[in-house]
Amino acid sequence: MEPNYQEDVFLGKYQPSELKIASEFLTTWLPFLSRDLCNDCVHVLSDRIRSLDPEHCINIEKVNGEDKAVSGSMVENMESEEFDNKMDDINAGKFCDSHSLDSLKAGGFEAASPRISWADMGDEDGLEEEEQKDSGLGSHGVDVSSLAGNSMKTPQKRKLSREERERYRFINVKKMKVFSCFEKVRGRSVNILEGLELHTGVFSAVEQKKIVDFVYELQEKGQRGELRDRTFTAPHKWMRGKGRVTIQFGCCYNYAPDKAGNPPGILQREAVDPIPSLFKVIIKRLVGWHVLPPTCIPDSCIVNIYDEGDCIPPHIDNHDFVRPFCTVSFLSECNILFGSNLKVVGPGEFSGPYSMPLPVGSVLVLKGNGADVAKHCVPAVPTKRISITFRKMDESKRPVGFTPEPDLQGIKPLPYEQTTQSTPAAAAISSSRSSNDQNGSNHNYRTAHGEGSKDRRSRDYRFESREWSSSGQRREKSRHTPNRSYRPKATSSDNV
Repeated sequence: MEPNYQEDVFLGKYQPSELKIASEFLTTWLPFLSRDLCNDCVHVLSDRIRSLDPEHCINIEKVNGEDKAVSGSMVENMESEEFDNKMDDINAGKFCDSHSLDSLKAGGFEAASPRISWADMGDEDGLEEEEQKDSGLGSHGVDVSSLAGNSMKTPQKRKLSREERERYRFINVKKMKVFSCFEKVRGRSVNILEGLELHTGVFSAVEQKKIVDFVYELQEKGQRGELRDRTFTAPHKWMRGKGRVTIQFGCCYNYAPDKAGNPPGILQREAVDPIPSLFKVIIKRLVGWHVLPPTCIPDSCIVNIYDEGDCIPPHIDNHDFVRPFCTVSFLSECNILFGSNLKVVGPGEFSGPYSMPLPVGSVLVLKGNGADVAKHCVPAVPTKRISITFRKMDESKRPVGFTPEPDLQGIKPLPYEQTTQSTPAAAAISSSRSSNDQNGSNHNYRTAHGEGSKDRRSRDYRFESREWSSSGQRREKSRHTPNRSYRPKATSSDNV
């Protein structure tokens, strides 16, 4: 039966390709649509669907390499064993899992294309593409509900605005902030880990890949001599754990006394390249999502590129940098050791009382005793790893002629005010937060290998999601003042 597009006002609104898509859709759903209908009604319904695209409904189907005609009407096919199986799937709830209207909205006619992350770190305007994919159109750009008529029209989900999407991701960031490891320091029992925070969920997998790719681009530029001499350093490996690649932006940091007699710290007479735009976006994310306070916006960073076996020896970060500071981990998980008296066991091997795993994409924030009393080190990594440490320089230690980046000034963190519960977006956010708050605490961390503290007890931490209140105040106010009761001298400071 050939459809008469000219005489049928409704069909005349659509192109043949659009009608073909509608025919495929309705043919797939015919077993469900015709359930409990009489034979006459089923015939009328099937004939009407066939009229949309006769070639699709009377096609030649390839089965096991042989041409097999699809004979008879669709009603006859529906009475076959295949239809019985489909009906069994419907009754069992299996059919709707892969053919639900929600899946059709997301592009059910063909495999859905990869979704864009919340924030394309290089071009944040890329979010508009995601909004189009979240609309009620199929992957071919056809509104299925309008093709199927009002009876098939499905309620459209309210699209989240860019701000709502950011809030949704923000409140799903996990923060672990209670770490315990007591050691005797000057005759007193001190929690050397006070002030540490571990944030996860700050960067999506797509964002992490973009950052890693950019770091390798920087490495290639450095190898070609396109970065300043003090920006890119790739020393020769003369022993296991020595010689990792470092890339510095904002200031040049001297790890150890150099040949000119300069002590460890910021070299005020040396120039390096400014912070790249992508790293500025990361800084804005860290401050905006309450990982770092707005009073401590980083103005420098250092990238460490680890090969297998590279390590960082025990140290306390130099006080040319204020607290807090943070390190973001990429590519692979590794352990970081803490202790007031870490020991070197061998090349790339250290021992201490507390070992913490740093998950891929996590952000470790150091302040308080965790930054100023405990030393930290990274034993030889088992595989490639990248870390980026973001720090704010003490104003008196800044390089000569240093000018703060204008676009890093006045960054405002997202407010903790609760979204009004009258909107669907707010309900989704509230539901996510409730589920998030039920995630477990009392997770045991591993102790260090080799010689360490005699106390092998499991250390507990609190697993906290973002807290919201009607007054806009946090339940616990972060303290950013370092512990001043005891501050050991900063050692030759590498970065995590």
